[in-house]
Amino acid sequence: MVKEGYHHGDLRRALLDAAAQAIEEQGPAALSLRALARRAGVSHAAPTHHFGDKAGLLTALAEEGYGLLADELTAEWAASRSLVEQGVAYVRFARRHKAHFEVMFRPDLYHAGDPGVIAARERAGQALYVGVVDARAMVEAGGAGERQPAEIRAAGLAAWSIAHGFAALWTGGAFADLPGEPDEIARMVLGRLSPPDMPPRHRFH
Repeated sequence: MVKEGYHHGDLRRALLDAAAQAIEEQGPAALSLRALARRAGVSHAAPTHHFGDKAGLLTALAEEGYGLLADELTAEWAASRSLVEQGVAYVRFARRHKAHFEVMFRPDLYHAGDPGVIAARERAGQALYVGVVDARAMVEAGGAGERQPAEIRAAGLAAWSIAHGFAALWTGGAFADLPGEPDEIARMVLGRLSPPDMPPRHRFH
């Protein structure tokens, strides 16, 4: 029986929150819809009704994660116009939304071809590439013209790889013994991996 007080949207939200909590504690492999229902205090049929199966649930979590990441990257670029700070925002997202981060980059766990996931993933990618393109434009203003798309793609992949690698190491506990705040450590590391021709606040490639 569904717990009293839950409306349709509230129940879906409660199930996603319960799933995120379970994944943070035990990882996605241990997640089961029956255990999730118990955790959320709802009927065993509720998760199936909303998501179909475990892959459907993780698809919803991945889509939500990409959407949250896109929002945070977009907001950070608008506020700071700094690729370093955008990278720090990426790492911060991974720390604050560990379950989403763990699921998003495991397409074997969910329906990677789901239209909602594809749209959210593309929006997150665009948020990162906008920063790369804008930062390059600032450096090259008055120069020889626009970079070729292949160079922009390479710069975006480099930026993503650096930020994602640091975030994965941090959430995996590899940096547990490092002194200092996570944002400051990320800022220090990301700020050093830059070409010499880019002003410090825009470096990140």
